[in-house]
Amino acid sequence: MLGVASSAQAECDHCDGAEHASPAGEVFEWEVRVGAGAADELEACGSSPFQATAMDELRKAMRGMPAEAPVRGRIALSVYGLGAVADEASRREIFRAYLDPAGSVRFERVAE
Repeated sequence: MLGVASSAQAECDHCDGAEHASPAGEVFEWEVRVGAGAADELEACGSSPFQATAMDELRKAMRGMPAEAPVRGRIALSVYGLGAVADEASRREIFRAYLDPAGSVRFERVAE
């Protein structure tokens, strides 16, 4: 995997700084928000090339939040081509997550 990323970066003639080429594939981005409505705050986030890893990381982060706080999470899928950079057009939400009264994380698939 590391060789693919290095190869993609070397072939990208128009990349500079923090924006660099991503290997062709998928990235699963997760985030945890605390609060309700417009007053919510981003508490934790991350990304992984693997859906199961993103779900595990989201689950761990949500369980680590204070019990009395209204916590919600989401996972978005971004699909990149060789030499592409991240953009909103390639990103779509695929899961929403909630804490149930017992403290378990429940995932809800978002309809396409």
